[in-house]
Amino acid sequence: MGNIVRVILLLCLFATTLHAQDKLKKTDTAAITTDTLKPYQKYPVLPAFNVLEMDSSTIFNTFNIPSGKPIALMLFSPDCKHCKRTIKALEAGMDSIQNIQFYLVTASHNIADIKEFYEKHHIADYKNIKLVGRDMEFFYFSYYGAKFVPDIALYDEHKKLVKLIEGETNASEVYKYIH
Repeated sequence: MGNIVRVILLLCLFATTLHAQDKLKKTDTAAITTDTLKPYQKYPVLPAFNVLEMDSSTIFNTFNIPSGKPIALMLFSPDCKHCKRTIKALEAGMDSIQNIQFYLVTASHNIADIKEFYEKHHIADYKNIKLVGRDMEFFYFSYYGAKFVPDIALYDEHKKLVKLIEGETNASEVYKYIH
């Protein structure tokens, strides 16, 4: 009789251990899944970060971007051929996306290159391109997990993320996600 009680107790202990390990695995899997999400996926609201404007002294914080109109944050590099093609494609269809506020940021340290890009593409002619500047803290790369440029984060008029477009795009593609 004593051996039967020991066997039963041993089986109960074994079953409890298996159940606890199963619960631990489920918890670990949930934590891993959450940790693999990029910040923009966890927090799909327009983030606040600093951008150095082309005058090299003014800091603009994206918190100050007004709501009420769709927003496009575009990561670019002044010497990137894909970025240049994307800007030209956006320029070609700017009439269809003129209600979208564009904010162009680059990690480039050379303000002269940024100014040259600005002038070459006649950015001043487009009233809906509100800013071209330098992401001094490399925030865009870490927040959106950008691996290459161009990269465009599209937000609705309430500053909620609509779409992250990785790579070259054009005005009709941007329009499709915002309207």
